[in-house]
Amino acid sequence: MSTAREVLSVRDLARRVPAAHAPGRLLLGLAGPPGAGKSTLARRLCAELTGAGRVAVVAPMDGYHLRNDVLRARNAVARKGEPDTFDAAGFVADLRLLRRSRIGEPVPWPLFDRAVDEPTPAGVIVRDEDVVLVEGNYLLLTDAQAPGWAEVRPLLDACWYLDSPRAVLTERLLARHLRGGRSPEQAMVKVTDSDLRNAELVAASRGRADLVLTGCGAGYRIG
Repeated sequence: MSTAREVLSVRDLARRVPAAHAPGRLLLGLAGPPGAGKSTLARRLCAELTGAGRVAVVAPMDGYHLRNDVLRARNAVARKGEPDTFDAAGFVADLRLLRRSRIGEPVPWPLFDRAVDEPTPAGVIVRDEDVVLVEGNYLLLTDAQAPGWAEVRPLLDACWYLDSPRAVLTERLLARHLRGGRSPEQAMVKVTDSDLRNAELVAASRGRADLVLTGCGAGYRIG
């Protein structure tokens, strides 16, 4: 029996991933605020599952960013990353397709290219994988929090929430925006005016997760 303060390795977490229900795939959501380390956890968990003989793939939510020309037309470039700057309907439709598809049936999934700041259609093809790690901020939101997102959670077999202290989020997000070419002043405005507000919205969905984790060194603490 796990205790509230137990720290798990990625291998421990991989053992908690249930078996897929044949003939379909297992969809495990990895939610949490921007900068919490979801992408890193997804990659590590995918590698651990693959090493243990399962066939896994990461399907990030980021590929459903609206394109920059659409955001410019909506005067929403500065808010990029907020719930209404994603194609939530397209994300839900593709989750349904993953849910319906048998293993071996190809399902194209978009990725997000940070180098050009745009989504890439069919960046990965989900085909033979029995575990799909669906990673993103808004997997647990209700329609009251952001219209269009409530349909996501019922399509996932389980959803884990990765948390991180606000100071850590701020540091990571600033570094991310600086790497992306923003000036220190621009990066700070993006973090304080957009990213951290998104983090507060996502934090309100934490209670709907099946498991809450916080990074702790190379491991993850429960609770």
